[in-house]
Amino acid sequence: MSITRFAFPTPIHFGAGARKLVAEHLAEAGCRRPLIVTDRGLSGLPVLAEFRSLLAPLDAVVFDGIHGNPTCAMVMDGAKAYKLHGADCIIGFGGGAALDVAKVVGVAATHEGDILEYVWDHPQVRPIEHDLPYMVALPTTAGTGSEVGRSSVVSENDTHKKRTVFSPKILARAVFADPELTLALPPAVTAATGMDALTHNIESYLSPAFHPMCDGIALEGLRIGARALATAVAEPGNLQARADMMMSSMMGAVAFQKDLGGVHACAHALGAVCDMHHGLANALMIDTVLAWNFEAVPAKFDELAHAAGLSGGGAAFVPWLKTLKQQIGITGGLAQRGVTLEHLPRLVPLANTDFTSQTNPRPATEADYERLFREAM
Repeated sequence: MSITRFAFPTPIHFGAGARKLVAEHLAEAGCRRPLIVTDRGLSGLPVLAEFRSLLAPLDAVVFDGIHGNPTCAMVMDGAKAYKLHGADCIIGFGGGAALDVAKVVGVAATHEGDILEYVWDHPQVRPIEHDLPYMVALPTTAGTGSEVGRSSVVSENDTHKKRTVFSPKILARAVFADPELTLALPPAVTAATGMDALTHNIESYLSPAFHPMCDGIALEGLRIGARALATAVAEPGNLQARADMMMSSMMGAVAFQKDLGGVHACAHALGAVCDMHHGLANALMIDTVLAWNFEAVPAKFDELAHAAGLSGGGAAFVPWLKTLKQQIGITGGLAQRGVTLEHLPRLVPLANTDFTSQTNPRPATEADYERLFREAM
């Protein structure tokens, strides 16, 4: 038998009010001057102002230069802000984009060269060899699970192709998962990020890679998210549904160290070419790609259906996803979101060469991806 190495990530403080523990935690770690890495949308909102008030007497400043899909330039700007403040720690506060940037600002601040030189598939990839600043993460959405991930996905500045820095060294030293931080999310954002969480759990389970522990986490993450997402969208103030979605999100991110599949390959391409929100892109592609994958692993779809609480076996799973999308307001296809056939020459090769395509349960070609994109229009 071959040897497979397993690793699970960081300590998590989970529950309503967890954000109130951050200042004491950082002080105990010897930190005094945090840089808060967040996005432009959050920087002017009461939720961030309230959090900053909880950090006293720490001397915190905000870097809010993140918008849309994060780029390498945003990481480098964050590193400049870190040095300018004389910071000694980093607080990632926000959704997946802010947290992905926060995890590698410390790399750029303490190492030479551009952050792009540290992506795992760079031809002369630089090692992360120096100690990194102490970093904690507070998710304000329930989707990517970036707060517990060992990777940071950032886009090239010009091509917007997604690249990944992958290392256990960029894990948050602690996560403060407070569902109260998600109560103000609009329904559309709750829906899109929630579908991202479900997609992570589903695709990681379908991946042919060997990781039984991740399989168990993925199925339980799907079970929790399947019962909570529609409620979280319809009842924004339902704290239990918000907490369930935050847990499902983190479980999906832990599980996808087993890798993902064709839904994410398409979503990454849509993000690069059309600057589409990642969770929305997953939601628009998931039923089309999974319907195509079904014949490759029907027994696994039976397990997914069981976890989602469905009767009728695996054949009921994709129809359930379509119904769920309607319930949470994600209607129409790619064409209704501005994607045209003229985008296909750029979308198809990006999806086909995306690293997540390698672990799709059914091997895919460029012709397959072109057909899938057309069907999802």
